[in-house]
Amino acid sequence: MFVFINIINKKRSDDLKKTYILFLILFILSITSLFIGVKQFELVDILTLSEEVLMFLTMSRIPRLLALIFTGIGLSLSGLIMQTISRNKFVSPSTAATIDSARFGILIGLIFFASSAFYVKTILAFLFAFLGTLLFMKLISMLKAKNMLLIPLLGIVLGTLIDALTSLIAYRFDVIQLLNSSLVGDFSLIVQGRYELLYIMIPVVIILYLYSYQFSIAGLGEDVSKNLGLHYNQVVIIGIALVAIISATTIITVGNIPFLGLIVPNIVMMIHGNHLKKNMVPTSLFGAILVISTDIVGRVIIFPYEIPIGLSLGVVGSLIFLYLLLRRPKYVKQT
Repeated sequence: MFVFINIINKKRSDDLKKTYILFLILFILSITSLFIGVKQFELVDILTLSEEVLMFLTMSRIPRLLALIFTGIGLSLSGLIMQTISRNKFVSPSTAATIDSARFGILIGLIFFASSAFYVKTILAFLFAFLGTLLFMKLISMLKAKNMLLIPLLGIVLGTLIDALTSLIAYRFDVIQLLNSSLVGDFSLIVQGRYELLYIMIPVVIILYLYSYQFSIAGLGEDVSKNLGLHYNQVVIIGIALVAIISATTIITVGNIPFLGLIVPNIVMMIHGNHLKKNMVPTSLFGAILVISTDIVGRVIIFPYEIPIGLSLGVVGSLIFLYLLLRRPKYVKQT
């Protein structure tokens, strides 16, 4: 008995050490991010609270850093929730038609509500992202043979159809350039007044944490969940709505950030296992670390110019995704 308790305590201690290490890495990368850019300044400038440097930090560098952290946390957790409720490790907002549907909602806003307030386009992006993801979940519930690769393939096909319709309408109304340029994943234009929408991540993440137990039960399947007394459909709808909020606010603020919600939860599960609630903190931290580190690389590799994070993370994410496919062949088996 004592041996068993000691093993549990040792595992908890190891998990805490890993979490502290992630916090430390995130802190170091965050400080580094503040000092990287065309405008150069020293640590002494911050310590002496130089008015010019202080204004530059509060207007540009700190907003960008916060946007990077919120985006990393939000998209990583949205992928974790989608993979849990869909019971598939290859499902994420980018493979469940969520991002493509949000893009379609933004197009509708550009065409019919061009002069409206910014929040109108955000609401449209959320509504379309929610409906698109709901349609995806409905389609996979109708599948008889739920092959692990068939489900995300279905989401990619659905997303491609929605994306094709979006492009067709965008060409018809001559807004394709505006749509494409505004949705490229890029943090270079983030300044004070252009990122505050991402603060909605804070209550959303709190709700995700509070519902983590229900999402875990929903991940056991509809029949098992209902036998355990869970309102399965209600919990799934809540999960989809929260993922849609994260996806919509992210894509309308910083553009499309590929692969993040797909690869981060998988990497964390390889290290920590499949416990949803325990994985939320390391998933959030690792997601923020990956986004900040990729952004730093994109800012220094062709300095003083920048590579959009949508491009750099797309390359890194595709390589990691390929590694996951080769590393975990059991995913391709039927469940």
